[in-house]
Order: sequence, then structure tokens, then C-alpha cells
Amino acid sequence: MNKRDPSEFFPSARRCPTTHWDNRPEPEDISLLVIHNISLPPNQFGGTYIEQFFCGQLDKNQHPYFAEISAMRVSAHCLIKRCGEIVQFVPFSQRAWHAGKSSFQGRPTCNDYSIGIELEGTDTIDYSPEQYSSLINLSRHIISYYPQITLSRIVGHNDIAPGRKSDPGSAFNWPLYRQMLVNLHSG
Repeated sequence: MNKRDPSEFFPSARRCPTTHWDNRPEPEDISLLVIHNISLPPNQFGGTYIEQFFCGQLDKNQHPYFAEISAMRVSAHCLIKRCGEIVQFVPFSQRAWHAGKSSFQGRPTCNDYSIGIELEGTDTIDYSPEQYSSLINLSRHIISYYPQITLSRIVGHNDIAPGRKSDPGSAFNWPLYRQMLVNLHSG
């Protein structure tokens, strides 16, 4: 039986492996957590389109918008669906392709040193309580294995690609998320 390193995967995540990843230039330098959102088709929830997209299997004929994005090679480490289910695409130690052109505190290419979590959602529709609960559990797991990720190094996509990206948007309750994370950290 193949024993997996617990720092690589979230134990309760459903695995959906993709080829959209590569090796990090400095594997020991995982020091940023980036929160995103995605919905496919835009502003619609449910189904497996996001998983298909991150795995390069999105059928461009299923929706007009898919013709624009189906050839893109992107991924995240994890997706949290509206029901709270966590789907993991890329081991945490590997580089997922979620941030694009980005920088944090003057350091470019955030994919090199970050972990990306996508929330099924939009900038303006409230995220579900189940998503916050799963995000807290997942964040806590990540921080336990990657202690360079501190509260000040958990950001939105908009923070690392300002003007280009707006997610997780105004609907994401940063105070609630940070308070829940602090309460779990101190408890």
C-alpha cells in the first residue's frame, strides 16, 4: 500500500488529480495561502465543470463561455464546493497554476511559493457556512504543515493581482474567516 505524506493532501478531500501542475523551484518555501473564487458557467453552481476545467477536460461545446476558456491550463490545490466538499487537484508540495501574473510584498510569481484554494462562488454572492467551515479546517491543516503561512500571509487573489483579479470579492467575510481561524488557533 502506498503511504502518502500527510502534508501533501487534506485527509478528507476527494482526490481529482490533474496534469496542470509542476515542481516548485524551492519546495521548502511554501509561505502564502491564496483564496480565490470560481463558478462555471459564470454565476452558476453545482456540477463538475470546475473539476473538468482544472483537469483540462472541459468540453467547449457544453456552454458558450467554455469555448473561451477550455484551452486554458490552470488549476488550484483545492476547491471547496458550496456544500463544503473539498476536492484536491494538486499535492500541496507541488506548484498549482492558480495565481497567474502576481506578486506579494514585492516578490513576483506567487505560484512558486503559495497554495491556492478556490471557493465555488462569485465576488458578490455570499459563501455558504459549509464553505467557511471547510475552509477553516483546510487552512488549519495547511498551516500546521507549512508554518511560514501566518495570518498575515493569507490573502485574496485580488491582493496579489490587483486590478487584474477581484476574487474572492466583497462577498467573502474576511473578519469572520480570520476570527474563526484565530479561535481555532488559540483553542
